[in-house]
Amino acid sequence: MLVTGNMVGSGLFLLPTTLAGLGGISVLTWLLAAIGALVIAAVFARLGVLAPWAGGPYAFARVTMGRYFGFQTNYIYWISCWIGNVAVALAVTGYLQELLPSLKTPLSTAVMTSLVIWLLVLVNIVGPRLVGRVEAATILIGLAPIAVITAVGWFYFDPKIFMESWNVSGRPAVEAVPASLVLVFWAFTGLESAAVAAAVVDNPKRNLPIAVLAGVIIAALVYALSCTVLMGIIPARELAASTAPFALASNRLLGPGVATLIAFTTIAKASGTEGGWTLVTAATAKAAAEDDAFPRFFARTDRRGIPVQSLLFHGVLMTAAAFATISPTIGEQFDKLIDVSVVFSMICYAYSAYALYRLRPEGSHRARFDRIIAVLAIGFSVWVIVASDPMLLLISAIILATSIPLFPFYKGVAAPVPVLSEAE
Repeated sequence: MLVTGNMVGSGLFLLPTTLAGLGGISVLTWLLAAIGALVIAAVFARLGVLAPWAGGPYAFARVTMGRYFGFQTNYIYWISCWIGNVAVALAVTGYLQELLPSLKTPLSTAVMTSLVIWLLVLVNIVGPRLVGRVEAATILIGLAPIAVITAVGWFYFDPKIFMESWNVSGRPAVEAVPASLVLVFWAFTGLESAAVAAAVVDNPKRNLPIAVLAGVIIAALVYALSCTVLMGIIPARELAASTAPFALASNRLLGPGVATLIAFTTIAKASGTEGGWTLVTAATAKAAAEDDAFPRFFARTDRRGIPVQSLLFHGVLMTAAAFATISPTIGEQFDKLIDVSVVFSMICYAYSAYALYRLRPEGSHRARFDRIIAVLAIGFSVWVIVASDPMLLLISAIILATSIPLFPFYKGVAAPVPVLSEAE
């Protein structure tokens, strides 16, 4: 449940809208993405057992690839966090627009998204205890109605509607499916957090891989079933124009009163997710600053131990991103944000997979298995990156290149590469 909960977030609320531009053929994308996620999850499951180091992907890259790649990994993972936060805030805005249609303009979307961002920044400044209470209170409130809509929706599923929207783009499947991989994989970002739990899991060599792989499978089923059922209820063009796909479906199936309830509960769940990931982003920057990878002001805290300066700085960054990615529709803006965030996450995954390959000694059957898994994970990660939108890939490359002039300010020391024993 921990693994699944970390992955089932804002993507559940807006992915049906973004994938409607592809059509029912996205079922194939879900299958490919789930297989790739399982392979990458296996990498982190093995690393969580073999190398449970503090820092996760950053530590793996620094130890096996050197100081620059360690710094670069931390840098882009941090960027992916706060860019992803904007996408989560955008999900809140999308369902607010269902309640207040007058907000359905690009500028109003950016303004409302910024207000959501700053509200949750202020919640974090009040303290992490409040963040925890908000997130805990909103998990069931937000997900239970979505589960009901998904279950009820299958009784109204129309195969004709689904097949009429099978391939909306008109592109051959060999082109359409890979092109949407980066969008779909947004649903699986966060799977790397499972390795962090290794220190508190009984018998981690047995239980951690089971938990990681089962968590990914459950998340894949939740996403694939919920997105697919909506495409069999609502025509693709109508779904693609929606800012609140589950509210639209509930209005059609259960009436406007339930649709309004769905909008409120979804806003609550996405707000809880936004608050939690804002906390994670600030904590990531604080840990990097304490390791001399980021400027020291990220590590400064008030008398309560809260990094207020860092939270305010992140609020400014996220607000800038909300206005910089203004698009004609929420779906298009959501695509831009998650494309960049996923590309950076895939780079971190590829580095971690290389770490597993590098750390494993040759010879044993288990070592050969680990190295095969690592190669497959690297290949899948590179495929997702290459298949993303060329313009956004260029933007991602430019952002990545900014790590080069910043690297001289990084004071972290190199770490020796350990050789894991056969027993490990």
